[in-house]
Order: sequence, then C-alpha cells, then structure tokens
Amino acid sequence: MGTRSIIAATTLLAAGCVPRAGNTPPAPPPPVPMLETEIANLPETPPAWEAKPASAGAKQVEGSLYRVLDGDTLRGVGEKTGAGSEAIARANSLAAPYTIFPGQMLRIPAGRYHKVGQGETGIAIARAYGVGWSDILALNGLQEPFVLRVGQRLALPDAAVPPARQTMEQRAAAFRLDIASILSGGEPAQPEGKPPARPVATAARTLPPTAAVAVPASFHGGFGWPATGRLLTRFGPSGKGQINQGVNIALPRGTDIKAAADGVVAYVGDGVNAYGGLILIRHGSGWATAYGHAQELLVSRGQAVKRGQVIGRSGQSGFADQPQLHFEIRQNSKPVDPLKHLPPA
Repeated sequence: MGTRSIIAATTLLAAGCVPRAGNTPPAPPPPVPMLETEIANLPETPPAWEAKPASAGAKQVEGSLYRVLDGDTLRGVGEKTGAGSEAIARANSLAAPYTIFPGQMLRIPAGRYHKVGQGETGIAIARAYGVGWSDILALNGLQEPFVLRVGQRLALPDAAVPPARQTMEQRAAAFRLDIASILSGGEPAQPEGKPPARPVATAARTLPPTAAVAVPASFHGGFGWPATGRLLTRFGPSGKGQINQGVNIALPRGTDIKAAADGVVAYVGDGVNAYGGLILIRHGSGWATAYGHAQELLVSRGQAVKRGQVIGRSGQSGFADQPQLHFEIRQNSKPVDPLKHLPPA
C-alpha cells in the first residue's frame, strides 16, 4: 500500500445472524467508521529528524585568543579551534563578509559545539542533547529561513542533567515537538554549494526525508480561508491559562481543507499530539500556515500547492473535542492572529 491507514475494529453482526427471506442475498455489512484519533493517508516515510538521528558528540572548547595567520578564513579558524565561525563572528563583532587579516587577534568563545552532519535537523540535534531547540536557536542567533549548513558548529546550552543520565521523562520535558520547532528545526542540513530539491507536483511523488526542500523566495498575495464554518475559538487567551495560537473552525467531518495561499508543504503527519493530523505549508518571506485536527492528509512533504487546492479533510484527531479545523498563520515561525490576515468572513 502507498499509504497506511489504521481503521478501527467495530462489533459487526456475525455471519448468519441476520434473518434472510428465501434466496435474498444478505445485506452488505455497514461501513467501518474511523476512530476520532485515527488519520487516513499518514505518510510512510518518517520525518527527517527520525530518519537521521543526531549523535551527541559535541566538543568542549575553552575560551582563548587566536592570532590570524596568512590564508586564514573565519570558517577555517572555526575548524582549527573547534568553535563555530558564527559564534566567533559574534564574539568579535564581525559583520558580513567577515573579512579577517593576518595578525588580528580573535576571541574564541568557550562552550560546547556540535558539528552538524549530513541530513541532520535542529530537532534531531536538540533531542540528542536533551535541550530545547528554541534554546539552541537563541544561543546561536539563528533566524529565518533557519537552514543549517553541513559542517556548521552549533553552540549548545547546558542541559540540566547530562544527556547520558537523562530519563525519558527528562528528555521529553527538555524537548517538546511543536509547530514552531518543525518550522525552524525540521529541515535537514544543506551541504554548502548544493541547491535544495525542487518541489514535486503531486503527492504521488515523495522526496527523501533527508533532502532539503526549496521554498518560495518571497510571498505574493494574501491568504484565503481554508474552510468556511463557525469560529469555535479565536486567537489568543482561551481560558484555563491556555493561549490559542490560531483559530478553530467547526466543520462537519470530511469537509475539504484548502491551502490558504500558494506554497510548498513543509510537514505532513501526526507528530504533534495536540493537533492530530497536521499539515504545514511555507509560503516564502517567512510566512507559513498550519492545518490541524485533519482526518485525511492528501499532500506530501515537498509538494507545491496552490491557493484553494484541497490538501486534506477535517476530522476530530488530536485533542479536539468535536470535528473542526485548527488553522494558524505564522511569520518567522511565530503565530499571528489569522483574522487580521484573512478576508472578512
């Protein structure tokens, strides 16, 4: 099978228990319904952070001073010292194009540095060390489009407990998979000089999970409603100390979910428990949209989609208490109020 779909077992009438008249053939059994937590067309290919786990092999670098030699580059100094070239640039207030000259004294910042390997993602690196990906982002000053480079050295925050001694509960507490982490740390590292893979046209063709996917360079046009229905929850505080990072729309089960704008699918799956069937689309210029609680997922990672294209069907997956769609608009991975960017309902 090209997709995996787990269908709930229900109690059916045993064969021969239904009375028949003469030679009338028995009525076909009723269709087997899908449980609220089940999702059709889940991708068989694991996401990049599961396909390529990272190894916790960071090296501790002591703070020091380095005298620049003839032929040195900032990247080369990073290789010699074990510190990240980006961290060295920040420590010495160097700006692009990061020119250094012989005899210059560079301060090498102390810390633990992980050398990014082929196909590794920020999520996998954070999991390997039992630290929050958001903490790695902040420590390294990473910004949109959050693309890691093979060979890049990331400074790591200190873990409350060394990874080797962490329990599964401590690792789970230190790192939590959510929409922001997928958008900022879900793409595999890009080899320098190698272009990302071009988007595919249909869900029938899938890209390898370790292939970085090209996204639109810029976003043109506005957003459209992904579905029409009654608003259940608006953006912002939603009671009981919770904050809704999007809007929730009541929909009959199986309603078409449409892409809010042109873009490239960044994620399809059920890895974020709260949202069940989840689709993330990048639109360029740091914009992205999220579609949660889906019952069916009809697109694949790396697929180019158009505004209004059906990408899934609504359901009650995840923590939803009724059939609905959770919809978010994000800029630079941060949620914004969708109602300020959608046409009047």
